[in-house]
Amino acid sequence: MNAEIIAQKLLQINAIKLNPANPFTWASGWKSPIYCDNRKTLSFPEVRNAICNGFVEQIKNLYPNAEVIASVATGAIAHGMLVADRLNLPFIYVRSTPKSHGLANQIEGYFEPGQKVVVVEDLISTGMSSLAAAEALRNAGCKVLGLLAIFSYQFEQAIQAFAKAGVTFNTLSNYSTLIDVALKHGYITPAQLELLKSWRDNPEEWGR
Repeated sequence: MNAEIIAQKLLQINAIKLNPANPFTWASGWKSPIYCDNRKTLSFPEVRNAICNGFVEQIKNLYPNAEVIASVATGAIAHGMLVADRLNLPFIYVRSTPKSHGLANQIEGYFEPGQKVVVVEDLISTGMSSLAAAEALRNAGCKVLGLLAIFSYQFEQAIQAFAKAGVTFNTLSNYSTLIDVALKHGYITPAQLELLKSWRDNPEEWGR
């Protein structure tokens, strides 16, 4: 699936909102001209199918020997389940931390140590939650082939963190593609494009 098509679909349904004039505040405290909520894609059959098709295509091309599909809780669970169903593969998901009751599971579902796993994620920002899930799977004995996400902000710190952890990742679309598509279709002006580029270069200090 073409990255520009996915970016355009995310903009059309407001799963991604761009507002350079009135930045959003993330949970981390960062000021951001963009907000991404990929849960919204589940409410639009055409969009969720395009995302599912994109993931399936990537898995068939990159990881044809995948044995299990795993998702990062909670945002990617539905997307991962759709992909696993399409590929007729087992599905599991990884919590951010083990449950505080019951069996105290961090990984939910059935798997066997040594199985080859592809992780499905909805969004990569700093990459920390994605890599924590990959580490949990590795610690449980799984072989993590790679991680796929709908969208990435393309932060340098995330790229370095994935490289350091030895986890390969691919995305259906990304920030650079998105802002180019947004300009092309009139969501932003050329001046706003430059502002959006400057944010990605230094997101921690932008807007302060």
